[in-house]
Amino acid sequence: MTQRMDTLVMIMAGGKGSRLGPLTVHRSKPGVPFAGRYRIIDFVLSNFVNSGYRRIYVLTQYMSSSLIKHLNRNWRLSGFGEYIEVVPAQMRLGEFWYRGTADAVYQNLNLVRDARASHVAIFGGDHVYKMAVDQMDVFHRDNNADLTIAAFPVPKAEASAFGIIHTDGRGRIVDFIEKPADPPEMPDRPGWSLVSMGNYIFKREVLERSLVDDGGEPTSRHDFGRNIIPKLVAEGARVFVYDFAQNRIPGEPEGVAPYWRDVGTIESYFQANMEIRARVPSLDLYNRQWRIRSAQRDYPPARCVRAGEGFGPAEVDDSLICEGSIIASAKVSEVMLSYDCFIHAGAEVSDSVILSGCDIGRGAKLRRVLLDKNVHIEPGAVIGYDAVQDRERFPFVTETGIVCIPKGTVVPAHGPCILANDLAELIGNEPELLSQLRPGTFVVSMQSRHSYESATGPRFKKFAGGEVQ
Repeated sequence: MTQRMDTLVMIMAGGKGSRLGPLTVHRSKPGVPFAGRYRIIDFVLSNFVNSGYRRIYVLTQYMSSSLIKHLNRNWRLSGFGEYIEVVPAQMRLGEFWYRGTADAVYQNLNLVRDARASHVAIFGGDHVYKMAVDQMDVFHRDNNADLTIAAFPVPKAEASAFGIIHTDGRGRIVDFIEKPADPPEMPDRPGWSLVSMGNYIFKREVLERSLVDDGGEPTSRHDFGRNIIPKLVAEGARVFVYDFAQNRIPGEPEGVAPYWRDVGTIESYFQANMEIRARVPSLDLYNRQWRIRSAQRDYPPARCVRAGEGFGPAEVDDSLICEGSIIASAKVSEVMLSYDCFIHAGAEVSDSVILSGCDIGRGAKLRRVLLDKNVHIEPGAVIGYDAVQDRERFPFVTETGIVCIPKGTVVPAHGPCILANDLAELIGNEPELLSQLRPGTFVVSMQSRHSYESATGPRFKKFAGGEVQ
C-alpha cells in the first residue's frame, strides 16, 4: 500500500474565527470566501488532492451550513474507495460539542479505526498556503516519527498566536509551548520564532493512545497544542518538526519564497487578499500543475465597459476581477473584486476587497473597504476618506482604518447603515459584536431584506435603454 493510501486525512473545519468579526457571524472561518472565487478551505483540500490523497474527512461544527453546501456541491470524489466526507459534530460521547481540537478527533475515533490506516494527517482548514503534503509524509516515515509537526518561522511580534517549537538542532522537538505571551526566539535567527502551522501527521496507534488518555483527564482542555503535543514531548516520544520552507510545489520556479498565512483577523485577511491581488502575487494561482480548486459557477466573463454614450472608459489597474462582474465607466485600482459584482459609472474603488454580489452605485468612492457579500453601496456614498467620520458612522473599523461592512448591508450616501434582518438577528446573539453597534450607526431593514439576496439584481435591467442603469 502506498503512503497516500495508507494515510487517513482529517481536516479541522469547525472553528468559529471570532477575530474575523462580522465575516464569521454567519459562517465558519474555513467557509469564508477568499481571493475572489475561493473559500479558505479550498486551499488545504487542493493541497491534499494535488498530493494524491483520497481519503479525507472534514470535521465541522460552528455555522457549517454554507461550508457543507460548498463541499457537497464542489468536492466530490468518484473513485472506488475515495471520498471527501463531511462529518458534523455528532455528540457520540455525550451531550456536548467538541471541547477542543483534540476532542474533535477523539469523538470521531471510530472513523480512524474503521479506516485501518497506519498514519493519520490532521490539518487545519483555515489557513492559506500551498503544500505538497506527500513530502511531509515521507519525512515523517523516514524518521520513524510518532508525530511530525509542520512549522514555519514568523516574526516574534506575531508568534504569540501560535505554538512555539524548540528543537535539538537535528529536527527532533524538545520543547513545545502553546501561545506564550513572550515567545522564545530561534537560536540562529534573532527576532523570529519557529511556530506550529497546526498541521500534524501521527502514527495511528500513538494518536489513539494519546486521545484516549486525554479524554479521561477532567482538567484537560482537550487541545493538541496545549495538551497532546506537550505531553508527548515530555514523555520522550519521537516528535519531529517538518520545515515547511523546504517544501517544493511542482510547477513552481526554484527559489520561490514559501507562502503561509493565518487569516484569523480582519487585518490579516485583508492583507492576504492584497498579496494575492498584487501585480506580482505572493501566491501563484496560475500554476497549472497545482490548481486551487473551487466552485465552478455559470457566470459569464467579466466586463469592463463604457456605461453609455458620453461616458468615459472603465479604468482598471492592478486588480483581480472575477467572473460575472461588470465595471462600467468606473475607476478601479488595487481591488480584489469577486464574482457577480457591479461598479457603476463615476464610482472610484481603490485598495479594497469586495466579495460577491455587491453593487456600488454611481459616484460612490471607496478606499480600504472590505465588503462582505451582497452589500449595496448607494450612489454618492463615501467610505475610507475620513478616518474620524468612518469611526463615527460605521460600527466595524479596524485599528488601521479598514471599514468592514457586514453581509447584505445597504449603505446610503448619508445616515446609518441598514442591516439585513437575518444578519441583525445573528449579531444580536454575539455580545462582542453587538457592543460595537453604537446607537445611530445602523438600523434594521423593515422590508424583509435578507443578506443572501444579491445586491446587483437581474443583469438585463442594468443595460435597459442602451445605457447602464
